[in-house]
Amino acid sequence: MRGKILNIEPLSLLTGALAALVGWSLLAGSLPRPWPAALALALGLALALGGHSHGSAVQIDRLAHASRWADMNAALKTLGCCGLLVLTLCCRTPWPPLGVFVYTAALCMAGGAGVRRYLGLMALPAAFVLLSAAALLWRWAPAPGGLADLPLAGGWLVLDAASQALARLVLARALGALGCLYLLSLSTPLPELLAVLRQAHAPALLLDLAVLIYRYIFLMLDTAARMRVAAASRLGYEGAGRSLRTTGLVYANLLGRSFARARACQQAMESRGWEGQIRFLTRRHPVRAGHIALFAAPAAALLAALALGG
Repeated sequence: MRGKILNIEPLSLLTGALAALVGWSLLAGSLPRPWPAALALALGLALALGGHSHGSAVQIDRLAHASRWADMNAALKTLGCCGLLVLTLCCRTPWPPLGVFVYTAALCMAGGAGVRRYLGLMALPAAFVLLSAAALLWRWAPAPGGLADLPLAGGWLVLDAASQALARLVLARALGALGCLYLLSLSTPLPELLAVLRQAHAPALLLDLAVLIYRYIFLMLDTAARMRVAAASRLGYEGAGRSLRTTGLVYANLLGRSFARARACQQAMESRGWEGQIRFLTRRHPVRAGHIALFAAPAAALLAALALGG
């Protein structure tokens, strides 16, 4: 356990600390004294030990192809996830969006993502969401008077019930929306997504740019990894100053190589008679009643919650 804690990455540590702060801020005043701190600490440790996944783009692509839900009709998945996302953003209480997040996370894990890998992929967006929640929870005031008060710059950072209510709703909506997007991205390969967008008459230029950008993400990640290994083998990361200089040189060299690779790719495409559109062969997956139920059931639950004021 000690070795795992000592090897926590900076992003995971930041996410865990933010989760603990936001968790305590959300629960303060709602539960007896020991429980907010204990639950917040447990949440922070879970996210910190979950780890951040290196090469997230590569993992997302692999998981999308190997997912149990990869044989589901792509148009159904896109329509279902987008519909759940819209209904999630329309909710007026935090419980239905949190239910959507738990449901979509369970589907992702059942599809093959796994708990630890899913938490690792969520680390980066979770950090942004938690930063926003912390900004909503704590406000500056000239005098104390909330559930918790911290002195700052001649005034006070105040936590009150109104800020908690707003942050709970915004955080729940954000998590529900993230869950919907992750369900779509972790179960649908890019060519199938592009085929759905092409059927929806999305501009061909945007689709081609998406393909090229997606391809170059993997190429540049591989190139950057090779450059970091080469620099590390020459002791380029010994000491803070040398590490900073080496990092700058690596990314400067990576920028130059990316332009050269793009130019070579353009020349290769033109020499092969490229006519301005990139096409993929995709498999056709039938629409099944069981797959429809996976989205119809939570959508019906959300509509019922909205009708009841949720």
